Amino acid sequence: MEVTASMVKELRETTGAGMMDCKKALAESNGDMNAAIDWLREKGIAKSAKKESRIAAEGLASIYIKDNRAVILEVNSETDFVSKNEEFTNMIDTIGNTILNSKAMTLEEAMELSTSEGTIKDLIIAKTAKIGEKLSLRRIAVVEKNNDEVFGAYLHMGGKIAALSVLEGANESVAKDVSMQAAAMRPKYVFESDVPAEVIDKERAIQKELAMSEGKPADIAEKMVEGRIKKYFKEICLVEQPFIKDGDISVATYVKNNHGTVKQVIRYEVGEGIEKRNENFAEEVMNQIKGN
Repeated sequence: MEVTASMVKELRETTGAGMMDCKKALAESNGDMNAAIDWLREKGIAKSAKKESRIAAEGLASIYIKDNRAVILEVNSETDFVSKNEEFTNMIDTIGNTILNSKAMTLEEAMELSTSEGTIKDLIIAKTAKIGEKLSLRRIAVVEKNNDEVFGAYLHMGGKIAALSVLEGANESVAKDVSMQAAAMRPKYVFESDVPAEVIDKERAIQKELAMSEGKPADIAEKMVEGRIKKYFKEICLVEQPFIKDGDISVATYVKNNHGTVKQVIRYEVGEGIEKRNENFAEEVMNQIKGN
């Protein structure tokens, strides 16, 4: 079958691939448009595989809510520039809404969900090939609430930080305040009960050593340690932190004053825990132009 210019144009608009790639895909597929798309996807797999060793620590976090189900996710790119790209943000929306409207609960299940461009895994591969950077769906959390509970969602810095809270008994405004607190104050845990025993033991040992070095008797040092541990909890546990809109009360008290209790809070900060590369981006672009 003869490959016409209009066929190449249609395939290019559908996939975003280069003109010569589209022409070759149609020739290899005997003019079958769907087969050509599959061929380009396979080529995208080859292209994206070359990027697997590269570090994607930029990107966006986002939240999607429908009825009693919510999804919080982080999608990474290599540069902040790409994270502002409309094609990248549209991909995130497709991923988020696809998960939201499914029964998937894990990242593995989510990657196999179908979109208009194949599975979510296929979609990411295709966009990696088209955009030219390593892209990845790093993590998701799916939260389901009861009818007497509310979601509170907050995105900070355009999606560099996302926080999702679930409150029982309060309203969405209070829940959003809790999410804002989580985004701004970076708590390591939500409740005291979340803090691992080894973390508490280590902090207690540190504080006891400090108290003893101040020349305090052992019994006084022990009392000082307990007081300092309570102060430590106020720093690292969300519900114990001073509320940012009223420092005289804790977050737990603020929620309680509004007839609610905190049930769950999830906070994603883009790139946290990923070792970012330190490279000269302008030099990298010039190397690509030169074909190095």
